Amino acid sequence: MLLVGVDVGGTFTDGVVYDGDSHRLQYAKAPSTPDDPTQGVLDVLEGLVPDIKDIDRLVHGLTIGTNAILEGKGADVWILTTRGFRDVLEIARTNRPILYDIKSLKPQALVPRTRTFEINERMLFDGSVRKAFDPIEARAIVEKLVAENANSVAICFLHSYANPAHEQLAENLVRELLPTAFVCSSAAVLSQFREYERFNTTALNAYIGPIMSDYLENLRDRLGKKGYKQPIFVMASNGGVSNLDLVKQLPVMTVLSGPAGGVAAAVELGERVNIRNLITCDMGGTSTDVCLIEDLETPVTHEQFIGDYANRTPQIEINAVGAGGGSIAWLDAGDILMVGPQSAGADPGPACYGFGGSSPTVTDANLALNRLGPDTALGGKITMDKDLAIAGMRLILERLPSLDEYSLADGIIQIAVARMVSAIKEISISRGFDPRDFTLVAYGGAGPMHAAFIADELEIPRILIPLGPGNFAAFGSLISDNRRDYSLTRTVCPRDSSIADILSTFTELEDRGRKEFEDYGVGLDQTTTRRWAGMRYLGQSWELEVPISESIDSIEAIEEVFYQLHERRFGHKTTDITEIVNFRIAVIAGGDKPDLLPWVNDRSVTTEKQPFRSVYFNDKFIDVPVYRRDELLAMTETTGPAVIEENGSTTIIPPSWRFRMLKFGELLLEKLDS
Repeated sequence: MLLVGVDVGGTFTDGVVYDGDSHRLQYAKAPSTPDDPTQGVLDVLEGLVPDIKDIDRLVHGLTIGTNAILEGKGADVWILTTRGFRDVLEIARTNRPILYDIKSLKPQALVPRTRTFEINERMLFDGSVRKAFDPIEARAIVEKLVAENANSVAICFLHSYANPAHEQLAENLVRELLPTAFVCSSAAVLSQFREYERFNTTALNAYIGPIMSDYLENLRDRLGKKGYKQPIFVMASNGGVSNLDLVKQLPVMTVLSGPAGGVAAAVELGERVNIRNLITCDMGGTSTDVCLIEDLETPVTHEQFIGDYANRTPQIEINAVGAGGGSIAWLDAGDILMVGPQSAGADPGPACYGFGGSSPTVTDANLALNRLGPDTALGGKITMDKDLAIAGMRLILERLPSLDEYSLADGIIQIAVARMVSAIKEISISRGFDPRDFTLVAYGGAGPMHAAFIADELEIPRILIPLGPGNFAAFGSLISDNRRDYSLTRTVCPRDSSIADILSTFTELEDRGRKEFEDYGVGLDQTTTRRWAGMRYLGQSWELEVPISESIDSIEAIEEVFYQLHERRFGHKTTDITEIVNFRIAVIAGGDKPDLLPWVNDRSVTTEKQPFRSVYFNDKFIDVPVYRRDELLAMTETTGPAVIEENGSTTIIPPSWRFRMLKFGELLLEKLDS
């Protein structure tokens, strides 16, 4: 049995294969190919398996849609909406993006009103029809789209979450007259109230729909020509995987596909080593993604943004910051050193790659300080030149004559670390969690290199470095279960209802979800479900997601969970009247999982003479041992300073830390008592 996970990042494409016969993992990494992402996937697969047709299951994490949104390279979207609601996306939430900047401008709408057409129809909030859908008028409007050669259409009618009948009629009409266009309706994309968020999420889906459909079809075609005949699964933002055909219809569900894989893998790692409170730190070439996991419960939210645009599909609650190995260091108008969010990417890459990049990056800074060895081949292919890294810093040094290249390099890293620390504070301290009560899980190609410095700033006492950290997100996609989330907007005052009525609403959603899984060949005995209620105090505008466990058997129990969540989030609670506005469930179907063997090696760092390298710590260079991770013995323990190298990543152990190799090859770093 060969299970393969592939994650396409902005700089590298990572892969991992689990061999069911040997119970071992193998890793591969190749430079990403932005002009043809499929080629990067094929390059990684060729490095993982001798013959692609031998793969039993392939799961793919990707950032194709995410990059299209952030770079503004999606399709021209046309919207059909209810008469009188043409300006929903223009008006948005009327929030000022920067509160104290009177010159700040609202982000431009994803779809301009010139590409938005109104149709005479009206559904009420309870699902009743106020104005019937007129097919003759609607046909005339859709024919205007035909004349404009529209290739992506979003249908967003008022209150379609309560009754999607009108949207379905419009969708059928568009598919008839524009058979090659990408078409989606808001009821199918996000069946819940709040028209701006629903409209914008649907517009996002249509914006990336054509490019995602083309990419996924191209991937399936090229894999098929190489002999792969099994289904292709895609990592979704909610931490589960979905089949390729569903993702083609709902590509917006993948905008956090890559980072979600790493969080899923972190939960599995926490279970394996019995550490239940984690903060993940996934530092790649372009950005760093962080997530707080309490008691191994993956946090899923419906209140995220992608760039400036609201995306209310279920997503793991990940906070991203533009600080990665390829983040560029630069000076602002006041000669203040800045790092990111601009990235050198895969092409031309950092200055040290020698591919034409001239701006200094975080990778160049680490190379200058010898934390990266000059003989390290990134991705197994890219060699680095320290002289080029230092040369890239010259322009900044000319404007900051008080610094030398090493203090500048150290400053670049400190600023990058500060940005990552701020991102972690936003998901921990700002929400009532003390990061000192958590273990930092560092992965991604650059995560283990900076983890100890991040932990020092936050006083986090322990760090976990998984095996194959540079391919950890790919491993997460490999182990993730099939998952689909469903929601229903229905306003209920719990005190005026009964626990039986509330639970029956969840059952209604679960029956729908299980039916869809059955249609994909998944038996009822293979699925499990989870429940949440969107609750708020009567009179509030926004709700909290309240988990409804199997043990909850009364209205009082539901309200008590809400009160506790409200107190943690906002610092206070009352016993006032509450209401439920959304019912949500997740249907999960487990799949094959790796059965890993304990780490074995017959060589010990205590008996083998180690090479040393002069590495910059605390304003000076000191000689430190350099270990190969695959030569470490399980349960080996030693103190820093040290450097641990492996294919795809380097771990830095500062002088105030020690490390230990755990049973399955994980590294546990612990802060030494001062």
